[in-house]
Amino acid sequence: MAVASNPEFTFTEDERAYVREGLAAREALLSPYATRDSQAIFERPDWQDEDTDLVRPAFVRDVDRVLNNAFYNRCMDKTQVFPFYRNDDLTRRSFHLQLVSQISRKIGAALRLNIALIEAIALGHDMGHTPFGHEGEYALSDAYHRHTSASGKPGRYFNHNVHSVRLLRTVAYRNLSLQALNGMLCHCGEKAFAEYHPAPCDTFAQLDDMMETCYTQKGASQLLRPSTLEGCVVRICDILAYLGKDRQDALTVRVLTPEEYPLKDSVLGSTNSEFIHNATANIIKNSIEKPYLAMDEDVFQAIIDAKELNSRQIYLSQEAHEKLTGIVHPMMDRLYDRFLEDVKAGDESSYIFRHHINAWMMRSNPVYADQDPNDIVVDYIASMTDEYFISLFNYLYPKEAVSEEELYVPYFHE
Repeated sequence: MAVASNPEFTFTEDERAYVREGLAAREALLSPYATRDSQAIFERPDWQDEDTDLVRPAFVRDVDRVLNNAFYNRCMDKTQVFPFYRNDDLTRRSFHLQLVSQISRKIGAALRLNIALIEAIALGHDMGHTPFGHEGEYALSDAYHRHTSASGKPGRYFNHNVHSVRLLRTVAYRNLSLQALNGMLCHCGEKAFAEYHPAPCDTFAQLDDMMETCYTQKGASQLLRPSTLEGCVVRICDILAYLGKDRQDALTVRVLTPEEYPLKDSVLGSTNSEFIHNATANIIKNSIEKPYLAMDEDVFQAIIDAKELNSRQIYLSQEAHEKLTGIVHPMMDRLYDRFLEDVKAGDESSYIFRHHINAWMMRSNPVYADQDPNDIVVDYIASMTDEYFISLFNYLYPKEAVSEEELYVPYFHE
């Protein structure tokens, strides 16, 4: 909603003209393929007045609305790849968001794109992640699909990219631009391309259709393409941000040895910094004054090779997989079943009401409780940090509580 006017903070016409001139000068320097703030599309355009546009142009407001909510804050206690280690040096989701933003903004600046839009997409793209990373996502998707299939209707799938949009748009009820939300929805970097061409998305109805397809068709997220060149930058930088950093984290927890760490024989170099620098330079060289992003074939192949190497050596780690499937997955099923019953019964003593539904109804969205019970349960579980998830389960089921020793490698482990 618009900030209330106050004469002390209202611009004069001369002041407005001065600021507008500066904004116009910066916009004139953008590439013809960049997204202008004047092109931003909002569901609730009446939420800002003229002076708000001067102080915070459209995509700058998007950045503010991503950062200033509890869901972004919780990303500080969601581990990226290694959830079962007490180690403060391992990457948390919030740092990954910042790293994607940093790499993306460097490419965006070189190509004269809209840096604020890039930052909004990058900082919000993974906010829909569950506790325990992608394995937690698979577990929640299985539970969601099973329960939504019970009524005889086609089952629905959980996807963290779709949920990032839902969190910001529906639960936190932020008024973000269509371009920022589309970039978050279409960011999934599990599938890489040699070229990234934007695909139009001109209305919120189209965005809704894309989200519904992801809910009902498994794997549909991988086929989406961002509607802006800024979104395409974030998508490729998501890959660049995690490939080398995940290997550094693997070295920290000794999943890899120092001898295994280098990306041997890669045209992009052997360290994380070399990999990122060389890849970004190549993308910039191949994308100047083009309406799409491109890279050399050998660079693209090096990225594919690095992804496959990470999959074999890191993401399929047997130890982590056993803990997730043997311990966390059953816990998630148990919590899902319990909270679905609580929502259907309207049990306001339940923590899904006390820590989630009532909190968000009071903060921003007075009609949130009218959402489908399965969606509310998914919202709650997906929003949990790793530590909150474990603590909540142990509190609700003390006889089945999971001990620190059972789950975590401690700080002082030799």
